[in-house]
Amino acid sequence: MKYNITGKNFKTYRRLEEQIEKKFDRLDKYFSEDITANIVLSHERGKDKIEVTINAQGALFRAEEVTDDVYEGIDLAVDKLTSQIKRFKGKLQKRYQNNKALKFEFLEEEPEDIEEEDEQMKVVREKKFELRPMDVEEAILEMEMLEHDFFVFMNSDTETVNVVYRRKGGKYGLLEPQY
Repeated sequence: MKYNITGKNFKTYRRLEEQIEKKFDRLDKYFSEDITANIVLSHERGKDKIEVTINAQGALFRAEEVTDDVYEGIDLAVDKLTSQIKRFKGKLQKRYQNNKALKFEFLEEEPEDIEEEDEQMKVVREKKFELRPMDVEEAILEMEMLEHDFFVFMNSDTETVNVVYRRKGGKYGLLEPQY
């Protein structure tokens, strides 16, 4: 696995980068060599934050940790990713069986009740609604009026389906499709 380590309001240094690579080498056995782990380190409100995204040719793994110590955050992020990979082993094998980026022979399922997990992933409600063209500000207003955490809308500027959502801290995010 390759590593793309960046800092946002955070100064990285060689020893830290080496420690990150050493810790994330534990995940090498699950991925092919051409997979890149994007690791973003930041410092916000007196805490260190580590965000990790691994795109294994369509199978997306993500972990985010906020801690007082960046080294603790690295350990927690690696543990969280390992747990994700193990927990969804069966589903990953079914969906990505021809994916050469994932190495399934090293995956061991975590000892959880598989039937209970399948039950949790079932759709329990469907809702149909009309997509109206609007700008991002209108979508945020609609979301707030409905008291939802996200809102799907047709972006009048880009003419694509977008999602606005409330982020931790009260700010907003926008999801735009990329074709």
